[in-house]
Amino acid sequence: MNIDEKFELAVEKYNEGNLSQVETLLTEIVQVQPNNTDALYLLAEISYRVGNYDSAIHYLRNALQYDPSNAEAYSNLGFILQGRGQPDEAVQCYQKALQLNPHLPEAHSNLGNIFKDKAQFDEAIRCYQRALQLNPDVPEVYSNLGIALQKAGRTDEAVAYCRKAVELSPRNATTHYNLGIAFQENRQLDEAIPCYQKASELAPDDAGIYNNLAFALQENRRPYEALPYYRKAIQLDPNYATAHWNLSLALLLTGNFREGWREYEWRWEIEYLASSRRNFEQPLWDGSDINGRTILLHAEQGFGDTIQFVRYASLVAGRGVKIIFECPGELAVLLRSVEGIEQVVVRGEKLPEFDVHCPLLSLPLALDTTLETIPAKVPYIKSDASLTEKWKDKIKYDNSGIKIGIVWAGNPGFKQNCYRNIPLEIIALLSLVPGVTLYSLQMGKEAQEAKNPPDGLKLIDLTEDIHDFSDTASLIENLDLIVSVDTAVAHLAGALGKPVWTLLAFSPEWRWLLNREDSPWYPTMRLFRQSSPRDWRTVIDRVICEIRDTFNCT
Repeated sequence: MNIDEKFELAVEKYNEGNLSQVETLLTEIVQVQPNNTDALYLLAEISYRVGNYDSAIHYLRNALQYDPSNAEAYSNLGFILQGRGQPDEAVQCYQKALQLNPHLPEAHSNLGNIFKDKAQFDEAIRCYQRALQLNPDVPEVYSNLGIALQKAGRTDEAVAYCRKAVELSPRNATTHYNLGIAFQENRQLDEAIPCYQKASELAPDDAGIYNNLAFALQENRRPYEALPYYRKAIQLDPNYATAHWNLSLALLLTGNFREGWREYEWRWEIEYLASSRRNFEQPLWDGSDINGRTILLHAEQGFGDTIQFVRYASLVAGRGVKIIFECPGELAVLLRSVEGIEQVVVRGEKLPEFDVHCPLLSLPLALDTTLETIPAKVPYIKSDASLTEKWKDKIKYDNSGIKIGIVWAGNPGFKQNCYRNIPLEIIALLSLVPGVTLYSLQMGKEAQEAKNPPDGLKLIDLTEDIHDFSDTASLIENLDLIVSVDTAVAHLAGALGKPVWTLLAFSPEWRWLLNREDSPWYPTMRLFRQSSPRDWRTVIDRVICEIRDTFNCT
């Protein structure tokens, strides 16, 4: 049997599905003719079909040595390399394929997938758009283009392309799921929820869909409806850390603290929080008896979290222990005033000896905190008396009747920060109340806005003299009221026992609970909630009315 006859027999056996016999025949051919590209390509296809990807790559590379102008082969090699987790090599293959033949829609689309995974969204968008020019009927490409547009912040366009994907493939769970993501990122939660529901019907064993459905419900202020979907996701995937973490937030938001704190421990498996996990040789404190020992309490997450939960230091000290507290330098001076803390160490400095440790936000679990047992005695942080006098002297020339400190933007590192920020020109409307003078307590890049305030706004900005939170606390002590978005200053004012009105986005953080105007964490705090997403003007109008009533402004 000659080579041609043997190859014909191999093709016949391939069509019959007898792959092992085909592989034997083709191997015999390439042993005689190493440059037989037909045999090499078919061997690569068989290897890929049976999951032997390394062999498939080997045969394709060999074939391309003898057939270097085969664009489809480069594209196929790129696809396999991409699936093997070798994106850089895959990009080179796709680019070579498109150099040889720029009219390969699959190569454009797959190259777009790599760029999307690398967060190079502009490049991904161009690739997907070119793929659709060549083949406008592929729903997956519309869907992927929609996700890339959403990641690039072009949310309206993202929704349009994801809609097109659903039109082309209405029985595809992924297209409905991606449309849900596009709607959710565009804050169209009422539209996102039915998309996830449809996706869950089409793919009832996909834990990720249930998690996103639950999260959309939670963001839409429907956390009770979200709970069973989080539980379904966890039932399908018991180690699904994101679902556990999101479940904890929903439980805490609804006041179910006991289960919520347990689930909250899954935060260490969440990528953006895992980096703050500390690995000490000393054991983690679980609430057991440690009388006579030394415990290290260490801050985690943001400044506001540290200020809120440092209240637990006095309870821990009541267990007969010595407390060392580690925190960022910006808080170190201030937190030396907290009852029960014997030593404050700035993060990064050498730690003294200790017996056990506990991250700050694990203390409510260790101490079995329920909604009814929140330690809410204020003030539990005290400003420095001499520093407070210095700040009093700084503002002594202000003869206004009502001094209000304002914060209009939170930490830009917080994922949902854009939803809690208020344009300065809207919060500035507070200055229209007779007798009111506004003081900027805003830090970060938004603080620059205070240098050029809206016309007619009297805004006193002394933030250049604020060096850390002890300065902020001392300035707050000299003001009549703090009006702040959900950020560290609101926590600080509450911890100091000062009147503070906190402005909350439509979908609040778990700590503020639901449908209440007070906070069990801070007795001197009032909550002003958005009644619809993005509507800050209505919130500020309510605050203005309350200022007039509270301070008897005419």
